[in-house]
Amino acid sequence: MDKKFFSIGEAAEQAQMTTVTLRHYDRIGLVKPSKVDKHTQYRYYTAEDVVRLNTVHALQQMDLPLQEIKRVLEYDDLEKIIEFLEQAEQKADEKIASLWYSKSKIQVARADYEKKLHHWQTPEGAFTKKFPKRTIMLAGLVEKITADDLWSYQRHFYQRLSPGQEKQFAFEDLAGVYRDHSSARYFAVCTRYTEIDRLKIIPAGTYLCADCTEENWQETLEELVEIAKTEYHVSPSFYLQFVVISGILQWKYQLQVCIGV
Repeated sequence: MDKKFFSIGEAAEQAQMTTVTLRHYDRIGLVKPSKVDKHTQYRYYTAEDVVRLNTVHALQQMDLPLQEIKRVLEYDDLEKIIEFLEQAEQKADEKIASLWYSKSKIQVARADYEKKLHHWQTPEGAFTKKFPKRTIMLAGLVEKITADDLWSYQRHFYQRLSPGQEKQFAFEDLAGVYRDHSSARYFAVCTRYTEIDRLKIIPAGTYLCADCTEENWQETLEELVEIAKTEYHVSPSFYLQFVVISGILQWKYQLQVCIGV
């Protein structure tokens, strides 16, 4: 029975490679076609050649250089082949475990972003919203919010606690800045706490809110304060500026001004 041959295009398709790659493999002697037409120089591959190509592809997934793969394919010692394949299998298992770990981290991050998206979907412009009483812990003064600060946000608060106090506190995964007429300080909303000096009670009530950006938050705050004074006859003594994650290392703000307790 005549042996079946595949054109270079057909062999490349079966091996999920490109014809450019197959020509390169031919030049370096890694996988040579079983037949080359003397007149046209067309390359033709057998089923065994395609198996060899698939083997090369699999070994490349182990991050092996082509010269190492070529050396392995030239083994004529079965013990060496088995030993190599055992090592390759172990590397494959390690790579799979690493990918599963990466996937789990991506899933956690996606769930976190989905939670933030659901929680912070808001109407355009100023709007009112009722909030329960919130207990916050104040940290250092803020000059400008930076990515480094947000990356390890909760350290601002845990590093101010003694070793015995750390287990008594827990915080929402939410960054914020507490502003009054004299200063701006980072704050964290406490979900578990014990009484210490740095705690402040944010009263329950109705808050005038608006989303804004780094560029226009001051202008937006002035507008909210003006609305609070003219429409609600309230002169706010403090303002909350929550950091809302809007992308990877990107954020906007939501301002909250109390207009009724």
